[in-house]
Amino acid sequence: MLQNRRILLIISGGIAGYKSLELIRRLRERGAAVRCIMTAAAKQFITPLSVASLSEDKVYDDLWSLTDESEMGHIRLSREADLVVVAPASADLIARMSAGLADDLATTALLASDKPVLVAPAMNVVMWAHPATQANLALLEKRGVRRIGPGCGELACGETGSGRMAEPLEIVAAIERVLSGDPRLSGRRALVTSGPTREPIDPVRYISNHSSGKQGHAIAAALAALGADTVLVSGPTQELAPAGVQLVPVETAAQMLAACEAAFPVDIAVMAAAVADWRVESAPGHKLKKNGTPPVLRLAENPDILSRIAQRGNDRPSLVVGFAAETEDVVGNARRKLRRKHCDWILANDVSPGSGTFGGDCNTIHLVDAKGVEDWPLMTKEAVAARLAERIAASLAPQPARHP
Repeated sequence: MLQNRRILLIISGGIAGYKSLELIRRLRERGAAVRCIMTAAAKQFITPLSVASLSEDKVYDDLWSLTDESEMGHIRLSREADLVVVAPASADLIARMSAGLADDLATTALLASDKPVLVAPAMNVVMWAHPATQANLALLEKRGVRRIGPGCGELACGETGSGRMAEPLEIVAAIERVLSGDPRLSGRRALVTSGPTREPIDPVRYISNHSSGKQGHAIAAALAALGADTVLVSGPTQELAPAGVQLVPVETAAQMLAACEAAFPVDIAVMAAAVADWRVESAPGHKLKKNGTPPVLRLAENPDILSRIAQRGNDRPSLVVGFAAETEDVVGNARRKLRRKHCDWILANDVSPGSGTFGGDCNTIHLVDAKGVEDWPLMTKEAVAARLAERIAASLAPQPARHP
């Protein structure tokens, strides 16, 4: 799949640079041509000689080199590639990319490129979570820059959390997806719900939950990446709509149900939203005032969106996937929910205090279906989404004919 493909690999500073050497080797063994740009900081962690030896090509690092500019030039360097990969992508380089700076060879090549760009972030967990980093990434993704990782786990600094650069083979798989325009779900229509719902108590207060929408949005992006025509029905969230996805914003559970039904017919339904179970039966049109006595709120049950989707008639989706956010007996409750809701798969996760699932970047999933339980390791929510999309594509793939 990568035979004769041309990759421009930009290596920025960070201990994760050692993984770039393995990435180059993996790309070369698949037949890709790899040219490399190293930032000044990158050369503090790995040597240009190592990079040149593995890539079997010259390493570029100087914007002001008369020889390099006359022989190749930063414009040709970026334009002759099929894909630009930044691995590791440090917090500093991500910030400079988002600002559109061109103050060294790496940023100049990125700004001059008209090719797809894939970044593999790597940094300390606090740097990753900083609002500035997240805003920079959101802006880059809005511009069409793809991202793989980061992963969760122990970091070089000794802390634990998000920030590990994706493994080389994960990056290779992401490169193959970008370059192939993976069409496995082409012609399929997918519906994904995401985020929380807000049920008004009065015009200024509401009942809701801590769902960030990160997992649902990542699933929508992963399905769209495999070619699915994807509709994302989302409650209020800070997440940006993924590229190539039709976003339908809603507030309440009733609005979410109506938007889901309006999206039909669909082949795939992934109900990842954290829908409020109850609403105030008769929310007043004015703000409730304190008068020394707490108001009495009469609650009514919200529509069960997952159950309604799973029990539709002739236009029921071929695959209905629900989520079970549990605080105890995670798998047992998921099994019972699978039977009660009549869906095909349940993705169960632990959202108890301290799990870090709500609002966090990582998730531990137990996929429950009629055959049993499949336990997935701790992964980023993007990795969970990619794995789920792969499973969905395999499940819906035409089965080979059986010959007598």
